[in-house]
Amino acid sequence: MKKLILSLALLSIAATIAFAQKKVVRSAERNLRRGNIEEAYSDIKTAINDEETGSQSETYFIKGKIETQMFEADSSNTQETVALGREAESSFMTTFEMEEMDSTSKVSKDLFKEVIPDLPANLQGEGVYRLKNASFNKAIEKYEEEDMELSFEFFSLAADLDPKDTSIVFNAGYTANMIGNTDAAKKYFTKLLEIEEYDKLNAYYFLIQIASAEDKDPEEAYRIAKQAREEYPDDKGLAEFEIQLLLQLDKMDEAMASIEKALETDPDNPAIRLRYGYLKESSGDMEGALQEYKRTVEADPEFFEGNYYAGAIYLDKARNIITEVNNLSDEEWEEKSDSMLAEADSLYEEALPYFTKASELQPDNTDIMEILFQIHTRLKNEAKAEEYNQMLTEKLGEDWLTR
Repeated sequence: MKKLILSLALLSIAATIAFAQKKVVRSAERNLRRGNIEEAYSDIKTAINDEETGSQSETYFIKGKIETQMFEADSSNTQETVALGREAESSFMTTFEMEEMDSTSKVSKDLFKEVIPDLPANLQGEGVYRLKNASFNKAIEKYEEEDMELSFEFFSLAADLDPKDTSIVFNAGYTANMIGNTDAAKKYFTKLLEIEEYDKLNAYYFLIQIASAEDKDPEEAYRIAKQAREEYPDDKGLAEFEIQLLLQLDKMDEAMASIEKALETDPDNPAIRLRYGYLKESSGDMEGALQEYKRTVEADPEFFEGNYYAGAIYLDKARNIITEVNNLSDEEWEEKSDSMLAEADSLYEEALPYFTKASELQPDNTDIMEILFQIHTRLKNEAKAEEYNQMLTEKLGEDWLTR
């Protein structure tokens, strides 16, 4: 009989303790509803540390709701605010795990209840999407203040809470890239590639740029560009990226095939024509290269590279002839020098308009000014030669010719 009484007493004590802990959870809820956030948080932390209430999903859900309101109310928007938001995220994720990732359970439905404008407060979600919206608002505020570090942190939190919100995920990647956090940028841009209906073109562009320029990994950049081209075969920018990377990887045959295919649909693309000229020049086809460079200028007279490289081929051809003249024997000199030098001068004349245009497009480029000075001097255009001499003296000093 004594044992029975003792057992009943122990059972009564355990029930009293359990009831007391449940009262703490209810107290946390009441304090949350009344706006007594600090008291609510103290209550819920006590409940979390209890063996029984600390093993219930509802307890963690309430904890996350309290932390979300604390996060919203913190207008300082510092790293400490971010940490509080991440703590709320952790509470919500623990809630969902305790519900065995069952999105159809009552707690999970409340956890992922939407926040809809104009609905009464008692019908609004208090879980994941409320935290996401608060973090998004803080991200925008920090972005407008040009604090990209914190803007990224808040965008990142919002994106992790709702990875299907492509606008927020893109902003997380974009701000990560702005602050040089390439690992995070790759993480978020890659997430976008997994969303079937999303227009992934800009995400691909960023991933190619990061792989090529930041990671110095042209093989990876080419892999991404090739994947992107399969989805966007008509995009001109991707075609240029692919060709440039093939050239960088010294895959000349593949580059040539890619260029010729691109030119079938975009014959007047100056950047692709330029690379076509480069491939021809690399193979020793100088005439073919010259024709491609000239075609870039025909397509776009303001295209600096086309003007410069067309002029450079004419200049090289002229200099090669002059080198040949200098190597002529006395007998050959008498017979051939005049015609050869006249041919060289005609090539200088051909080069002149291309370098002149290139100089107009890059008026501070002293290398091109020096070329123009040499051409005008060679052609005995004394006034123009002096004009470039004065420009170079002003930019490089009186001794520019002897430096």
